[in-house]
Amino acid sequence: MNTLRGSLIASVALLPGIAQAQQSVALDEISVVATTPVGASAGTGAPALPVLGGPAGASLQLPSTERLRGGAQPLYKIPSTVESVTRAELEFDRATFNVTETLARRVPGLNISDAQGNNNRIDINYRGFQASPVTGVPQGLAVYQNGVRINEAFGDVVNLDLIPQVAISRIDIVTGNPVFGLNALGGAINIQMKNGFTWQGTELTALGGSDGRIAGSLQYGTMIGPWSFYFAGEGLKDDGWRYKSPSEIGRVYADLGYRTPDAEFHLIGQLARTFYGATSATPVDFSRVNEQAIFTNPQTITTELGTLQLTGRVDISPTWDLAGNAYFRRFSQSYVDGNDGNFENCSTRSSFRGRLCFEDDGFSPSAGQSQLDFRNQFLILGRGAAANGIPFTPGVPYGTLDVTKSESTGYGGSLQAANRDRVFGFNNSFVVGGSIDVADYSFKSSSTLGVINPTDLLVATNPSNPFYGNIPGLGTDFLRTAGALGIAPSSVIGSNLYMGLYTTDTIDLTDALSLTAGARLNFARISTQDLTGFSPDVNGTHYFAKINPLVGLTYRYSEAVSLYGGYSESNRAPTPLELACANPLRPCLLPNSLVADPPLKQVTGQTYEVGFRGTLPNFYDGGLVNYKIGAFRTDLTNDILQLATPGNAARGYFINVPATRRQGIEIGTEYVADWLSVYANYALVDATFQFTDTLSSPNNPLSDDGAINVRPGNKVPLIPAHQFKVGFDVEVLPRWRVGLALQAYSSSYFRGDESNLNRKLPSYYVLSLNTSYRVDRNLELFGYMTNLTNNRYATFGTFAEPGRVAGNFVINDPRTTTLAQPLSIYGGVRYTFGEATAPMPEPIIRKF
Repeated sequence: MNTLRGSLIASVALLPGIAQAQQSVALDEISVVATTPVGASAGTGAPALPVLGGPAGASLQLPSTERLRGGAQPLYKIPSTVESVTRAELEFDRATFNVTETLARRVPGLNISDAQGNNNRIDINYRGFQASPVTGVPQGLAVYQNGVRINEAFGDVVNLDLIPQVAISRIDIVTGNPVFGLNALGGAINIQMKNGFTWQGTELTALGGSDGRIAGSLQYGTMIGPWSFYFAGEGLKDDGWRYKSPSEIGRVYADLGYRTPDAEFHLIGQLARTFYGATSATPVDFSRVNEQAIFTNPQTITTELGTLQLTGRVDISPTWDLAGNAYFRRFSQSYVDGNDGNFENCSTRSSFRGRLCFEDDGFSPSAGQSQLDFRNQFLILGRGAAANGIPFTPGVPYGTLDVTKSESTGYGGSLQAANRDRVFGFNNSFVVGGSIDVADYSFKSSSTLGVINPTDLLVATNPSNPFYGNIPGLGTDFLRTAGALGIAPSSVIGSNLYMGLYTTDTIDLTDALSLTAGARLNFARISTQDLTGFSPDVNGTHYFAKINPLVGLTYRYSEAVSLYGGYSESNRAPTPLELACANPLRPCLLPNSLVADPPLKQVTGQTYEVGFRGTLPNFYDGGLVNYKIGAFRTDLTNDILQLATPGNAARGYFINVPATRRQGIEIGTEYVADWLSVYANYALVDATFQFTDTLSSPNNPLSDDGAINVRPGNKVPLIPAHQFKVGFDVEVLPRWRVGLALQAYSSSYFRGDESNLNRKLPSYYVLSLNTSYRVDRNLELFGYMTNLTNNRYATFGTFAEPGRVAGNFVINDPRTTTLAQPLSIYGGVRYTFGEATAPMPEPIIRKF
């Protein structure tokens, strides 16, 4: 895996020698959506059928129910919102190698927040719900790839950067459908990958550009009789636009398929390795002086993934089909983080005056503890330290090197039966299925005493000093407080068992009116065991279960207008991290330590949706107009929040809060012809708290001694209320295309300002430009410019403790932000091998 990225880039030079004379084929897509995860698996999703306005010979007909497998439905029969990103739309952002860029550009109600300082690891916020690669972020979206849930076992995190973008066929975001299981509070992101039946040819891409970026990709697909094979690989390396923020990405994907008239099977493998120098948010006092400035470092993340999957479908009869998948998944992630130590001389009221204590004045004693006894619990112990602690040295800028490592091995599968028999003379689509996901995981963390370099804020150790250590061996060399409160190592093992049973039925009551009803039973068992002896409260097994119903109606007046409305419920179980870090008296260095285990309740949601959509054919020059207008509301009970600990905002814990709400409207339209596509959409996302309580936010400058008061109607941080997106892609000349995309977002509150007391993150806009020129049938040149106007804005903000850092840097303004990437320019070539190659990509024409 260490050489994967380099091997992929090197293969650029070798590919012409092995390329076969074949044609790149981009099959047309239609508005048929998989309504279950298994329905999106290879070989069981929506078939490629004729579409309006497509290439020559395309028909105007819509697919009949009998031709849809695996519970897939025409979009007009789905009683909720579906947002689709097609293969052609992914082409716009080919130079970014980053699928989240495409989602942010196209999907109404979706914004991104960059908490990590690296645009390859971005939080997705859709309707106020998150899918994030950051451990500890509450995950409100379920994510599937080829029918397998890829929310990782330990914290439900989502790592879209591990998926080769070139291998993605389409992405659907489906709301209001509990069949997608746990975490689908705000919806499910359903990723369908290419295979040799849907893509044939040999294609090579190489590019370079800003920040020393070098990247390449290749894909190859072929069919030989009933067999197919598809391979894709990507490699990327750049230095990052801020200091110490490099990226290295290597990922490969392969699919071997076999198909008969009545069955189809695929064996799928995927490997990925990424390394990031993620530098996180920077105090605004620093970034005002230098936009490339960072805070304490190092902050590096190394992730490795290997998966193996088998999917299949069998037509049992003309109206019954059976589909399923099975998978094995191995995940590993290491995180090294340099932080301010927050250490000080022990209290004058303590017998350990002259020794190091952790935030000695930052905590309050629990019931039954004297103030003196409580203070003694924060005495720092470590390698080489006597039982009475580590000597305090005035003027030393203490820091810590915090290391975490999480690993998980998961396996499971799904099985589903679908039927299309008529019921009492009505067209009917019935689906019943179940899934099981099992994972074993381990998590280790520890902190080593270090010193902050006053010139660059690098946290380093000094082996010549007996109280400083090298980067710890995860459990053998660490710091802890005397009472294992505040700072404590962790070593936890555990397992998850998630099971689900579901059924849905869509019946056509008339030619225009369809009724959908269904339900899913979710069951979760989460077990954890502490191996250190410091945190016995971590030990335990937790059970969660809930039945989530679905009911909805659609009415299709004509091709131009169809109405929909629905109600559904959803839930998510607390993650092992949240369960093991839920006590403010035992805070965690997130995502570093697991130290306590009071029980958390599962989050439950109720979603209501109404709207209408349609298609206006032959609108102008043979093109068509698609449009949609909808409203939604999701009420959550026992939502889970991450709070900072009084006395040290770097450490935190999780709590249930009574209620939160996300509601809003979404409006979108697009015009599509063979030479031009134009789109525009707007979303109002009103994400609010619906309870009265006092929460912890120690660095909020307007807090009351670290406490803030939340009231019903306060806005959820980092969610812009108004989101507007517009773009076009036009064929300027017969071989030259140009595209422009604009995203504009209103202001939002900083994380840690749940009471909405402080000024907001400012509103912002960003422009992206895409252009391509096809030199001949084989060779295409392309360019991409992001942040075309070099706008300086931030998508993430929180607070830090003011004061002097390392005796050399002063923080007066407690705000910290992650500035967005400045103007960046990339250019590259794409070459398709073979005598007969594909023409310029046609726009995707869809019917609502």
